[in-house]
Amino acid sequence: MKSSSDAGKPSVQAADIDSVDATAGGEPSGSPASMAGVEATGLAAWLHKPPGTSATGGPISSRLGQISWAMFEWARIPYVLLVTIYLFAPYFTTTVVGDPVKGQQLWAAFSSYGGLATAIAAPFLGAVADVGGRRKPWIAFYTLIMAVSMMLMWRAQPHSSWGGIIFVGTLVAVTNFSFEFSTVFHSAMLPTIAPHNRVGPLSGLGLSLGNLAGILMLAFMMLVFSLPGKVDWGFVPAHPWFGVDQLAHDPERLSGPISGVWLLIFAIPLFLFTPDRPSIGLGIGHAVVTGAKSVWRTILSLKHYRNVGHYLGARMLFNDGMTAVLTFGGIYAAGTFHWGALPMTMYGLELSVFAVLGGFFGGWLDNNLGSKRALFVSIGGTLLFFSLSLTMAPDRILWFIHYDTNQPPINSLPFFNTWPQVLFLMIVNGVAVFITAGYANARTMMARLAPAEKMTEFFGLMSLSGTSTTFLANVSVTLMTAWTASQRGGMLAIPVFLIGGLIWMAFVTEKRAVAL
Repeated sequence: MKSSSDAGKPSVQAADIDSVDATAGGEPSGSPASMAGVEATGLAAWLHKPPGTSATGGPISSRLGQISWAMFEWARIPYVLLVTIYLFAPYFTTTVVGDPVKGQQLWAAFSSYGGLATAIAAPFLGAVADVGGRRKPWIAFYTLIMAVSMMLMWRAQPHSSWGGIIFVGTLVAVTNFSFEFSTVFHSAMLPTIAPHNRVGPLSGLGLSLGNLAGILMLAFMMLVFSLPGKVDWGFVPAHPWFGVDQLAHDPERLSGPISGVWLLIFAIPLFLFTPDRPSIGLGIGHAVVTGAKSVWRTILSLKHYRNVGHYLGARMLFNDGMTAVLTFGGIYAAGTFHWGALPMTMYGLELSVFAVLGGFFGGWLDNNLGSKRALFVSIGGTLLFFSLSLTMAPDRILWFIHYDTNQPPINSLPFFNTWPQVLFLMIVNGVAVFITAGYANARTMMARLAPAEKMTEFFGLMSLSGTSTTFLANVSVTLMTAWTASQRGGMLAIPVFLIGGLIWMAFVTEKRAVAL
């Protein structure tokens, strides 16, 4: 997603995690406890639980526990990059379905089904976790569902039958809502493991690590699957590894299974090293009933949490706008510039590098401007650069400057060899930076606003606010695409959500919620 008193503070370095002064609720300066936090070195420094209190008033996690929390994004985000943006989604719309317009409509519909399931269940599951205490069992459950669904995406065949399309679409919907459910519980852990001034930077670190993992995976797939046979470079194999068939679209189909294996491996540190709240000991049935009642009371009492209600409404709009940018951005680029697997892999690699910078940029914005102003910068930047990207085409630069497509290539690369493509890349790099910062700032804002005793429940409501109109965003793009008969025309629906969210954010005050 910071009080004004935090604005202007420098980012907290690694050593700062191990020492918190008395003003943060820790031991007095110079006490044995505080000195132990300062003097711990090596492995002990990583395992040492520093003095002081978390943003919700509990003990602070060790440095290893905090980094392991961020590593879960390293495990999850490659799925978003490889499957939902750069490789699998464009493959589904153009090749599995075989008709880009119809494929875009179906992808939007399947994404909406997952969003609807999330909207209904997320706040209730969050309340159940608040009542029952622990969050990691829920994260483990949804992690397993995600991994299995991703691996089954290998079955997505080119020009599939209607039954095959439904099967793949169901996998996408199941994976998406499981991803969102895991987000609810994972995000709710953040303010319980870090002090107030570490919440923003740690949130940004997680997103940066996730995008860095995506970079590594995209680079690996490009070097060993997509580039062989296309370029005569010494470090590129002569043939794709493992007998991968490029003509059968194996690199795109492999994006799901590879993401699933990656998730299973790198989710492990979270379960080993990040502390969870103790179980309260309620039976699951009692916890479900009590949690459902709690959600209903919270919804009815949102008038008493008016400030949080305004934020949830604002986020409902700008989050849907950002999600639509990610959902349709790769599809739009592939369709507009006629890019296949190789240029789309390189496109994803390029943007992921800048998304890593965006995570750190989001943490810097939060620490220096506060969460609310940071959101205005990050969402406003997303709006600006996304709008500029729509002015690019193979024969146009910023819409009004015509480009002769018969000109010789400006470089010897098998991709990005015209000025419109190169300038488009430069513009969407800005989108990658600001949209990643926006996601980090949005999560930090909720961590600063939500009541400490209802943290997971309010993150569930945040998930509800982020998915309740996803269907509207997807349908808006689809209808606009059909009405204008162009992908660019369909994308014009997205800025409406970003602008609406920014206007609503003006009514939000940055302070911890207290029932009125």
